[in-house]
Amino acid sequence: MSQHSAATGPLAGIRVIDLSRVLAGPLSTMTLADLGADVIKVERPGAGDDTRSWGPPYAEDGTATYFQSANRNKRSIALDFREAEDLEVVHRLIAEADVVVENFLSGALERSGIDLAALRERHPHLITASITGFGSAAGAQRPGYDFVAQALGGLMHITGEPDGAAMKVGVALVDVLASKDLITGILAALRQRDRTGRGMRVEVNLLSSLQAALANQVQAVIGADVEPGRLGNTHPSICPYESLPCRDGEIAVAIGNNKQFRDFAAELGVPELADDERFATNPSRVAHRPELRALLAEALAADTAKRWQERLVAAGIAAGAVNTIGEGIELARELGIDPVVELERDHVRSLGIRHPVRYTPGFEIPTAGPPALDADGASIRAELGADDPS
Repeated sequence: MSQHSAATGPLAGIRVIDLSRVLAGPLSTMTLADLGADVIKVERPGAGDDTRSWGPPYAEDGTATYFQSANRNKRSIALDFREAEDLEVVHRLIAEADVVVENFLSGALERSGIDLAALRERHPHLITASITGFGSAAGAQRPGYDFVAQALGGLMHITGEPDGAAMKVGVALVDVLASKDLITGILAALRQRDRTGRGMRVEVNLLSSLQAALANQVQAVIGADVEPGRLGNTHPSICPYESLPCRDGEIAVAIGNNKQFRDFAAELGVPELADDERFATNPSRVAHRPELRALLAEALAADTAKRWQERLVAAGIAAGAVNTIGEGIELARELGIDPVVELERDHVRSLGIRHPVRYTPGFEIPTAGPPALDADGASIRAELGADDPS
């Protein structure tokens, strides 16, 4: 029996075969595992997922933290698709699965002896979910790396200081976005299967996920033929909605309407700014951003970012000092969000970021740590009635 056979989440009883590696695919399957699915991660013998070696940093047990970030609550089996016996195990796993997730280049799985289209015909209930970099048509052979997708999709073009170089976001954001889209697609496919009894193919590509997430910025292009540029931490349509210098650092301020600006100016000790015709309305503030920024910086220089944060938040103004990630975690703890969960597997303990959704009434979310390579190979083969080559 699966170690997840007693799972109580909404996906209990769903088996997912995870043929993906690196981030987008594994992150999506980890979320499915959080929700109770039995996720079996199929890895290359000897090496496993590429991210097993993507370090430093490493956790105390020697595991790369990159791998840890996307692989809790899974089981691992190492299989070599070039070996007939192992390939048969893959086919038997897929035959008993509900969902197969993969992110191979177009044609690579077929060359390995795994034709997912044919398998869907043979197993009509099967849902196959694929992540590519640039779709399955003319871009099918382009490797899908987040950094390149950020560049080609325009995200880097709008990120960074106006006179500076284009910059990537500080995390593989497009991979994360694609993983969220894939989860949505898989859940929709499972719901559709409930109604029709048939599975389907779900496709996500990094470029489409990025473009959908560009929201108002991409709409400016397709709706008004306006190409956004780099604005640093400022907003193209709202002011002040940016980071501003204080005595010892910066504070992010989000002012969404004229009343908020009046309250903000009063708290800074410069209430007259709200009556200045250059700053009385949001359009005028956007038009006179440099003058306003200079006046706000002069007022904010009177105190530290942390002190301004305390004062502005107390006044009901959206503001926050620019924290490190660690400081952000501490803030979440102070707010009662409790962002970190303790994981344990095979007597090895680790920490992970908590599943971000709260459910009421709730269900138990599993807390198994990421598996060692092939940690479950013998038990999975036993479930299938397959021989363990070891």
